[in-house]
Amino acid sequence: MRLTLTQRLSAVFALLLLVCSGTSVWMQVRSNHMHELEVVQGLSRDLAQHIAHDTQLMDANGLKPDALRELFSQLMLVNPSVEVYLLDSSGRVVGNAAPEGHLRREQVDLTPVRRLLNGEALPILGDDPRSVDGRKVFSAAPLKVNGQQVGYLYVVLLSEEHDRFAERGATSVALNTALWSIGMVALLCLIAGLTAFTLITRPLRRLTDTVAHFDIDGAPVAPPSPAPSGPADNLATHDEIAVLDAAFRQMQKRLGEQWRSLTRQDQERRELVANISHDLRTPLASLHGYLETLSLKDASLTPAERRRYLGIALDQSRKVGGLAQSLLELVRLEHGFVQPVLERFSLTDLVQDIFQKFELTAEARHVQLKASFAPTVSAVCADLGLIERVLTNLFDNALRHTPDGGEIDISLVPQGKFVEITVSDSGPGIAAELREGLFLRPFNIGGARRDGGLGLRIVHRILQLHGREIHLVDMPGQGATFRFSLPVDEETATALAVRSMNLNTPQR
Repeated sequence: MRLTLTQRLSAVFALLLLVCSGTSVWMQVRSNHMHELEVVQGLSRDLAQHIAHDTQLMDANGLKPDALRELFSQLMLVNPSVEVYLLDSSGRVVGNAAPEGHLRREQVDLTPVRRLLNGEALPILGDDPRSVDGRKVFSAAPLKVNGQQVGYLYVVLLSEEHDRFAERGATSVALNTALWSIGMVALLCLIAGLTAFTLITRPLRRLTDTVAHFDIDGAPVAPPSPAPSGPADNLATHDEIAVLDAAFRQMQKRLGEQWRSLTRQDQERRELVANISHDLRTPLASLHGYLETLSLKDASLTPAERRRYLGIALDQSRKVGGLAQSLLELVRLEHGFVQPVLERFSLTDLVQDIFQKFELTAEARHVQLKASFAPTVSAVCADLGLIERVLTNLFDNALRHTPDGGEIDISLVPQGKFVEITVSDSGPGIAAELREGLFLRPFNIGGARRDGGLGLRIVHRILQLHGREIHLVDMPGQGATFRFSLPVDEETATALAVRSMNLNTPQR
């Protein structure tokens, strides 16, 4: 049979209580017995001295048996619990009034006799002549004849009659009452102890039940808040069980967060693969169709048709290449293969380079590129190539979703140790239902998606490597408006990059 922890603790407590109760009973009985002996011997300490003084038990001729028997008869009438013996100077019993066959010891150790005569602390136990190895309290006095010590008067204060009476009373009402009292006290202590163990181990049983119902193969559920059950719950910092319970709940909560994060990442990965597959299928199908047409109808095509088909095939090939390049770049960023190399550079110069890159495309679509620079804009500290990629992606998105005749604005505003960059367009904006996870998953705007929606995801990851975040903000009269900031001093930039590396270290 396997016992629970509470049952084992209760069994051990009951055993210890039984041992302690037995020991207490033994010590109490022993203490009472020794106290009784001390009282008896203290009251009768000078009994032998009085007898020796008032009775002539020996003379020059030796022992007087008649005097001894007469003395014993008198003492039995007055105090039947005493026995009288005459000892010689070596302790040998030379006179007694014991019935025939009751004398079991002919020699008495005189060391206790000398201790008693010297006045040492009571009780002092001496040999019992009527027992082989028994020891009892006694009274003793030296016997002298003509001024010469010839022996001792040895009086045992608790006789055989006393022992028989005490044995008959071993099952007396007094003893039974004492035993019942001790049993009741032990039972009450046992009940109190078991109740205490039940209350103390209640948090442990609650934790055990929680662990037993924890499904390691399923989605971890949020642990319920523990209900206070008593004053002990307020001492969580001193209660090991409460600390263990809090640690398990924290672990359960952390596992739930990780599970949900993994589930979300897996869903995002599935969406990304599906969108990439969809985006690749269209240009590849178009590229394959035109190349097949050129292969099958080469002889019947005019030079103008051949050039048009080749141009369309090249355009689709560039789309596939751009998509593959974006996907490769995102993989390198998310798996830690790219780390920012910090340097100071001018944001205004970088914006002018971006304008030159998109100038022809913007003119072809009649889209105006506008810049607003504060006069005190400082140089920033970041990775020039990565920040150029951020602005390129943002401008590319803006151009693709800004209608003809629209405009794209970029502004640089100093904000303490940072420069705030805002890129906005006059397009349709981004619907509220698409904003959640905007920088983490592909999205559609009006049925069109560029590069599988990887552009903003790349922007988000690059700024993460710099310890910064990009936000979609609402501005009246504008379409989509994106805002982020960059540090102006190297110390701040380094601290942000190191912190980002510690918090977002990807798994290789």
